[in-house]
Amino acid sequence: MHTVKRCDWAGSDPAYLSYHDNEWGIPVHDDRRHFEMLTLEGFQAGLSWLTILKRRENFRTAFALWRWERVACFTQEDIDRLMQDASIIRNRLKITATVNNAKRFMEVQAEFGSFDRYLWQFTGNKTLRKRPRPRSMQELPTHSPESDALSRDLKKRGFSFVGTTICYSLMQAIGMVDDHLAGCFRCMGSTC
Repeated sequence: MHTVKRCDWAGSDPAYLSYHDNEWGIPVHDDRRHFEMLTLEGFQAGLSWLTILKRRENFRTAFALWRWERVACFTQEDIDRLMQDASIIRNRLKITATVNNAKRFMEVQAEFGSFDRYLWQFTGNKTLRKRPRPRSMQELPTHSPESDALSRDLKKRGFSFVGTTICYSLMQAIGMVDDHLAGCFRCMGSTC
């Protein structure tokens, strides 16, 4: 029987396997997906990614199907309602940050034409890959000069929950950084 080789972190949970195989490290150029991942990565701070993945659809519903223009208009009543929603992570700071970030997201879109154009400038509009490929999760960094710069700029623009580690995770999630390990079936190119 042939076993598909994956990055160690993918484990055996179906949610992790699907995320690894179909999303992580694949370039994304869609603002709705960017808003989703920016939000989910912020909620993940201090928690496991699997905790977030298992609530992903609930987050999608709670945050207006990732329509940032609607989230930007959430009131204190909406925040209080979400604090009662046991299907998501009930953290007032993170919920409030999401509403704030939706407003800042629109400001960036107005300035750059899209959030995608803004984000990808931090990697020179290309996917960054380690050479040679890391062989274990311990070899992967938790931030980079690019995530440091993105974090600084987002904070300067008023975003919340956008530290460099969160930004690096975002960059991995949307394919700005391809950190698939050597030997993983998702690893592309001659350095695998």
